[in-house]
Amino acid sequence: MARKRNRSPMQWCTIDLHIHTPASSDYQQPGVSYLDILHRAETRGLDIIAFADHNTVAGYRGMQEEIHQLELLEKLNRLLPEEQARLNEYRRLLQKILVLPGFEFTATFGFHILGIFPPHKPVREIEHLLLDLKIPPDQLDDGSPSIGASSDVLTAYRLINEAGGLVIAAHANSSNGVAMRGFAFGGQTKIAYTQDPNLHALEVTDLEQKGSRSTAAFFNGTKPEYPRRMHCIQGSDAHRLLTDPTRKKNLGVGDRATDVLLPEITFEALVDLFESNDFARTRPHRHTAEPAYDFIRAAQEEGPNIIQDFHESMTVRGGKRYAIIADVCAFANTNGGTLYVGITADPKKPVPGVADPEHALAQLEKEISNRISPPLQCTLDIHDTGGKKIVRVLVPRGDDPPYAVDDNKIYVRSEAETGLAVRDEIVGLVLRSPKNARPAVEFQEAGNTAVPSGAAAEARIDSSVEEENPPPRTGVEVVDVEERDGGRYYTVRDLRNGNVVKNVTRSSARRLWHYAITSYAGLPADLSQANIHWLGSMGLLRQQKQGKNMRYDFVQRTPEGLRYYFGVTEEGIHGPWKQLVGQDDD
Repeated sequence: MARKRNRSPMQWCTIDLHIHTPASSDYQQPGVSYLDILHRAETRGLDIIAFADHNTVAGYRGMQEEIHQLELLEKLNRLLPEEQARLNEYRRLLQKILVLPGFEFTATFGFHILGIFPPHKPVREIEHLLLDLKIPPDQLDDGSPSIGASSDVLTAYRLINEAGGLVIAAHANSSNGVAMRGFAFGGQTKIAYTQDPNLHALEVTDLEQKGSRSTAAFFNGTKPEYPRRMHCIQGSDAHRLLTDPTRKKNLGVGDRATDVLLPEITFEALVDLFESNDFARTRPHRHTAEPAYDFIRAAQEEGPNIIQDFHESMTVRGGKRYAIIADVCAFANTNGGTLYVGITADPKKPVPGVADPEHALAQLEKEISNRISPPLQCTLDIHDTGGKKIVRVLVPRGDDPPYAVDDNKIYVRSEAETGLAVRDEIVGLVLRSPKNARPAVEFQEAGNTAVPSGAAAEARIDSSVEEENPPPRTGVEVVDVEERDGGRYYTVRDLRNGNVVKNVTRSSARRLWHYAITSYAGLPADLSQANIHWLGSMGLLRQQKQGKNMRYDFVQRTPEGLRYYFGVTEEGIHGPWKQLVGQDDD
């Protein structure tokens, strides 16, 4: 099957999809005109903007009505010189800047959602959508962020998407955001609100923050509860032209913008970007001159993980090309991911590059097409880094698992490791396929609780996590061991995804499972003889540094007995477990 490859010339464009106008009741600068906003957008170098007033499209409609009135006067030969100049400015700026209609909807619980539409979308259709979202007819032009009982978050996502709009969770990590901290809703609700298939992107306020504590890092597909990697952008949420000198958080037009790599400046190109699994085509816009952003080097700094890996070469000798194909298969069976060929995982080493990248790309396309079944639609392209050419392979999370190499070798990804799937994992992949999926359960809200469906349902874990102190979120739990025919067979639970795998032996266990089994077997029969640091029912067995990161082994007292968790990473530490290892709780 032919692999999709983007050959269109691309250009970096700057967008701000969250701009308010005086049509919002909380706009901070009375007297500002729509033309003033366009002039400021031009000054800030914006290529695409969206008018997103609170629960109304009155701002965009007002600009259109002003332009139509000026055009009518022009047609009647009744334009005054200053009116002609105004119309000419509108025409010039609208040729230069793509202005999209939209709104910032207030859903139940006060969550804010951006709905952005193509410029040809009739305003009346958008207003009908707002009525469908239960905006009272008499408040349709108020532009108020506070309204009565409206639609729930998931209904809003669905209706906006079905109406042809881009669905973006506004300032998701901040006030009125679906992923904000401190709001008392269940974990499954947060999963559903940020993983729903109708949601295109998350708008965040910390896109420029680096490290694992940023919102973009949290939603990068490495968390078991949040397997769908989300596109993250930033917007100004401007309620004024210029930043408020007395309150710097009150931003002006374009003060917090996003760069996107597009083949053309159109709404359709934006949609294609947000529906793709290419996450290197967005970056925070910088208003000051800085070195060019190299997303490949940035990936190197993160290192191999469940969604990305690096291959120095793709020679047949030594099995290096097969290792790439195995990774492609594993990514497709897990969360999807990105492979970089022609570069090592060590950012301190020079980039070897690929000698003939076009030939290498064609070879990989052929290998993926011939050796992976069922057919898998990957994207391959060529990039420059460190003065060398490398090949990038974008692998989607497959919708028809399990995927196999040469028809019979099924690989999965666990943290930074690719390994052959065991029986129970293969069963799980078969059940994940839409062909075998159970009927979807509708998401229902009741107070602050929710029942997930679709992507959220895949994030469910066993009932043990509902305990007062749920287990860590990464690592491996050794659940049971059975003596059989002179051998030991273990049951392990992968804490990343809750999968329980039986009949694991030391010889068959992949790396982390092997570590867990070996550590478990080495425990003394009487735990009082072990050096354990206890905090209530939780105990720290061991901690060790692995590369840049710490790993922990834990024991936990429960009414059913002792539970053991091995190889827990810092990402899996939460709640009281943080206190146990001496970390600050968020």
